[in-house]
Formats: sequence, structure tokens, C-alpha cells
Amino acid sequence: MKKVLVCAIGLVFLLAVFAFAAEKPGAHSAQKVVSKTATMNARGKVVEISDKAVRIERSIKGSAEIMEFALENPAPGIAVNDFVKIDYTIKDGKMTASRIAQPKAEKNHRKNETKQVKEKSAATAK
Repeated sequence: MKKVLVCAIGLVFLLAVFAFAAEKPGAHSAQKVVSKTATMNARGKVVEISDKAVRIERSIKGSAEIMEFALENPAPGIAVNDFVKIDYTIKDGKMTASRIAQPKAEKNHRKNETKQVKEKSAATAK
């Protein structure tokens, strides 16, 4: 009786292993695989702009480089000689700009200021 019970339990475990192994590929095929493309950015001065493309000039280690981007949407408020930051991805071998913005002016209040030192008066310096 013991042998029959042990064989039955072993058979149940063996069938359970086959059932779980058969479910694994089906579970992965139901998941949708999403591939994200890397978003890169570039900064430079606008040389030419139209509704479909923008060209900027950026300098790297003293040498100038011209980059051309296809536009997803027209860029209102951007004109030639503006300094811009462009977020882009590479689609079908072309650089496609997803966002064009003019960077905010940085505030460096303390960079060129001299430190003001309060001097103690003679009465309090005793």
C-alpha cells in the first residue's frame, strides 16, 4: 500500500512539472515587448530653420560642426542665430527632433562679486 501511495504522489508531481513547463512559453508570448529608443540632446546656434527641418552649429573642442534634424512638429518662436537645446532620437537613420527649447539664462550672482566684510567699530572691538 505504501509503494502505491508513493508512486501516485510521484506521478502527481511529475505531471505538475510538465504542466508548469508547458505554461512558461505561453506566459512570455502574452507580454508585449517594448523597446525604448535613447533620447539624446544637442546644443547650438540655429543656422537654418524651416517647418520640416532645423540645422544647428555646435562647437566641440574648438571646431564647429553642423547638425541637421528633421522636425516632428514646427518650432514656433525659434529664429536664426538663437541658441537652442534639441532633444532628438534616431529614426530610420535620420536624427528626429522631438523638442526644441531655448535654455534659460543662468544666474551667477556670486561669481563676479567680491565678498563684503563687515568691519567692527572701534567701540565694539575692545
